[in-house]
Amino acid sequence: MMTRRQALKATVLASAACATAATQRVASAQPSAGQAPVTGLTGPFTLPPLPYAFDALEPHIDALTMQIHHDKHHAAYVANLNKAVAEFPELGKQRVEDLLGELNAVPEKIRTAVRNQGGGHYNHTLFWQMMRKGGGGQPAGELLKGIEKRFGSFGAFKDALAKAALSQFGSGWAWLVLDANKQLGIEPTPNQDSPISQNKQPLLGIDVWEHAYYLKYQNRRPEYVAAFFQVIDWDFVGEQYKRALG
Repeated sequence: MMTRRQALKATVLASAACATAATQRVASAQPSAGQAPVTGLTGPFTLPPLPYAFDALEPHIDALTMQIHHDKHHAAYVANLNKAVAEFPELGKQRVEDLLGELNAVPEKIRTAVRNQGGGHYNHTLFWQMMRKGGGGQPAGELLKGIEKRFGSFGAFKDALAKAALSQFGSGWAWLVLDANKQLGIEPTPNQDSPISQNKQPLLGIDVWEHAYYLKYQNRRPEYVAAFFQVIDWDFVGEQYKRALG
């Protein structure tokens, strides 16, 4: 009998096979070029283009994983969110973060779909921006001061976030958040739940769904988490922190 992990790997590899022609384009892409929006999606919510080439984060995160993750997984969240709100067009006029921040105001009929699909859309839209070619290192300025004040040191923060990512059972995320009292904290969430639904602002998130790393790292989640720290765009995270404080 095929295990869940074997089934997942088979599905991902099948998607990879379908993308063979596209990977030829990936190999020659310029890191600063970005990617064109995926076509064929209709509705009020749209898939943002990846802000860099699929191969920009190599060797830490491989091009094929980025292509499948963005063009297939994120695109599916957007498509399914649009399907969910089709019956309630007024919801399509709102920002996805507003829907997630007030889930109890979403009609019960589609609340779970908005939570899951809207969360997947919102989380990934942030996730792409949290990474960049030549990233890594550590933050500076107010964010570094805030981290050191809350966690004692950047090293202690890094260990705590990695621990949250590694201990998240199954699919989910590990987040650096700012709560309603303007206090930094680390919070894991299952599936595509977002801290914004708990009145917390996500600043940095590690996606630990297997589709985020399985092609390159298989079951070696610790290696993926270590690699993620090499691509963090701390400038973007720092700007998020400033906005959340303001």
